[in-house]
Amino acid sequence: MPSDSSPEELAKARALPPRHYLGAEMLERDFALVFARSWQLLAHEHRLSAAGDHVVAEIGRTPILIVRGADGALRAFANVCRHRAGPLALCDGRGARALHCKYHGWTYDLEGRLRHAPEMAGADGFTTEGVRLPQFRVASWQGLVFVALDQQTPPLEVVYGGIAARITPIDLAAMEFVRSESYDIACNWKVYVDNFLEGYHLPYVHPGLSKVLDYRVYRTELSPWHSLQHSPLRANDGIYGEGEAFYYFVYPNVMLNIMPGRLQVNRILPAGPDRCRVAFDYYYAVDSAARARIARDREFSDEIQQEDIAICEAVQRGLGSGHYEPGRLCPRRESGLWHFQNLLREAYARPSVTPA
Repeated sequence: MPSDSSPEELAKARALPPRHYLGAEMLERDFALVFARSWQLLAHEHRLSAAGDHVVAEIGRTPILIVRGADGALRAFANVCRHRAGPLALCDGRGARALHCKYHGWTYDLEGRLRHAPEMAGADGFTTEGVRLPQFRVASWQGLVFVALDQQTPPLEVVYGGIAARITPIDLAAMEFVRSESYDIACNWKVYVDNFLEGYHLPYVHPGLSKVLDYRVYRTELSPWHSLQHSPLRANDGIYGEGEAFYYFVYPNVMLNIMPGRLQVNRILPAGPDRCRVAFDYYYAVDSAARARIARDREFSDEIQQEDIAICEAVQRGLGSGHYEPGRLCPRRESGLWHFQNLLREAYARPSVTPA
């Protein structure tokens, strides 16, 4: 068998070994080598529209606080006070004038500078000057807000490059947020991603969706940091309308399901070695035709999700059974999976870092 760090050409490729989906040690590698070294989608700009608006999130083991500054700029900080590691915020909020540690009241401005430390006059040589919250890279794309912990992570415009032009005339930034949902699933986060990345299972797992997509012309396109599965829409009883379905995956854990007048954003978040949470955000065009389909879209999307949950949980049990060895991939249908797993192999081959 080839080593994990030696990708094979698609026509000869095998899936990742089961150990990549099992155990706490593997999860820590994912946090340190994948999540801490990539752009992570943490919010939408509608939640950060005014000065002092802030969002609390995590990347691996790192608590994150995104804040809109008085100057209008977005900044991302470690949500960790420089005094004794207390949190600056416990939940999302609006219009804060400063950031107050919830443990001992140390106060930072919206640019992350310490302005007040109660009762510290007796600390010899202590001064607030120069004390700042650790800051990370933050960037926006089509209204979505991302944070990267690692300075070596490629620019966001490179990672997401070409998507907006490919889906023209669909304008993602013009769509309005409607709702969020989440599902807790008993599988490793990579099992769920693997499942998303191939249409090979459509006829067997998703009978309803298979009627909507044309499996005969279902195709996958690969780019350096993302892949696209696409198909014309048909016979969808007005759920999606006329046009094409675009299923984007952006490394390592973001999915953009794009239909005419509708965007579904999925984030796949590890919740343990054999558990993950899939967070869904739904956005729709403002026209009445799209809004009339919202209720039907919700019902149909939940049907598809329940089918995916059942098969992913079964696959996780199979991976942990001790009776699976990596199988050959289908070149026609699993190129997106091959692409993702090769990016993982590259990530795992890099020198280890302290887990995020």
